[in-house]
Amino acid sequence: MSGIFGVASKDNSVYDLFFGIDYHSHLGTRRGGMVVYGREGFSRAIHNIENTPFRTKFEHDVESMKGQLGIGCISDYEPQPILVQSHLGTFALVTVSKINNMQELINEAYKSGHTQFQVMSSEEVNATELVASLINLKDNIADGIRYAQEMVDGSLTLLVLTKEGIYAARDLVGRTPLQIGHKEGGFCASFESFAYVNLGYKDYKELGPGEMVFITPDGVEEIKPAGDKMRICAFLWIYYGYPNSVYEGISVEEMRYRNGAMIAKRDEACQDIDYAAGVPDSGTAHAIGYANEAHVPFSRPFIKYTPTWPRSFMPTNQSVREMIARMKLVPVDGLIQDKRIALIDDSIVRGTQLRDTIKYLYNSGAKKVHVRAACPPITFACKFLNFSRSRSVMDLITRRVIHDFEGDSDVEKLDDYSNPDHPCYKHMVAEICKRQGFDSLQYERLDDMITAIGLPKCKVCTYCWDGKE
Repeated sequence: MSGIFGVASKDNSVYDLFFGIDYHSHLGTRRGGMVVYGREGFSRAIHNIENTPFRTKFEHDVESMKGQLGIGCISDYEPQPILVQSHLGTFALVTVSKINNMQELINEAYKSGHTQFQVMSSEEVNATELVASLINLKDNIADGIRYAQEMVDGSLTLLVLTKEGIYAARDLVGRTPLQIGHKEGGFCASFESFAYVNLGYKDYKELGPGEMVFITPDGVEEIKPAGDKMRICAFLWIYYGYPNSVYEGISVEEMRYRNGAMIAKRDEACQDIDYAAGVPDSGTAHAIGYANEAHVPFSRPFIKYTPTWPRSFMPTNQSVREMIARMKLVPVDGLIQDKRIALIDDSIVRGTQLRDTIKYLYNSGAKKVHVRAACPPITFACKFLNFSRSRSVMDLITRRVIHDFEGDSDVEKLDDYSNPDHPCYKHMVAEICKRQGFDSLQYERLDDMITAIGLPKCKVCTYCWDGKE
């Protein structure tokens, strides 16, 4: 995932841009970047932020950069922003994207006369540079943006900085969000709505699916209207979104309370627990909702040590991810010894980290641990966002279990294993519970999760759980 932010101001925009980008740090920890345009032209800075926070890496750049227009990002993967010169002029670009047909688009670019791409250290083409090459195939930037979005198989939300202003375009079916904020003398564009609140901006407009606008310090001009079809990612509420984020008018924190309550309503183990707890951080709010509905205390048997540890799934090496996950969670022994705990996690992907966490609870004297997942079993690898960098669906614990049950016929049975009322689903959950060493395991139902979000199912992407696009 990535987070993007842009500012068009009558005054120097650099500090607003700097803090606005920093508020997206929960969406990526590998690269950070910002570019501004002012009287002295374009100025850009990109840094590796894997071991150092964004603010620390960029504090010296902020002192030297000046401009009324600027965009930037936090990225999980490719260096951004891209700064290019073409027949469309000089422009900068940041994206939140997942491009499944990268090689096909690269090959088409070569055929059309594009001779080269820079490659990253992984020898892969930078996805944002590829998007820039698609934009340059058209006669103007607006048409180029729409062409790029139509050509990408996956998702694409972006900001394009020109000398005149900023183009902001949300993914064609709104898989990721884009908000516009306003204050006297300027406007901003942001993935996260909360990112501009402390900078003095007020909500101005949430772009609809496929909507494109042009932002200047004086106003926001609609370039292309929103479409009717929306498939916003449900994981924005379940996991990705910061607690005070709001998407489609729906608060992340409040959704998680409702979602936890929905889990508790169907949970027969509520009478067999001393308290509910969440796996920090995103499991916490789900657990609060669970505890409120079940009328049991909420406690924190683990405290997350946040000053130095990055997000656990960021390192490319799985064993390092697991080590960091263990190092971050420090137990409170008095809340574990002889206790019966309902532990709520946002999701179960591979299952490795959660299994180790539960082992730690048992080794610390927990009497029982009932595990609850705040979303349904993940059965399909995400095609639209970089939720997980799993190289194979067999990295998913659900698919390993299903394959063990069904062999090479496993794909034909996925609908049954995704249906919470089907015996296959119950057999799978029981087997996962056994392998993981839990006292019991319960996943949130898809229909209950959608109810907790509050949008019609047809407007929410649920591909990870039911394989439906």
